Amino acid sequence: MSSIHDPRYQNLIKNLISARELKNITQVELASSLKKSQSYVAKVENFDRRIDVIELHDWLNVLEISITKFLKDSL
Repeated sequence: MSSIHDPRYQNLIKNLISARELKNITQVELASSLKKSQSYVAKVENFDRRIDVIELHDWLNVLEISITKFLKDSL
């Protein structure tokens, strides 16, 4: 099974989406803060692109969420 299809990974991404939406941040706003394109955020959120730990850290910094807390709650 591809790691992108692992239920744990899918849960992690769903939690990233929820965190972004709870903060009322659009994909465009997040992408701009990350200095990436909106399509990058969309691909991650649609499971078309895998996010690595450095990208996850940057993503959570923009959302002002502790990576430790996020991982504890997501896994």
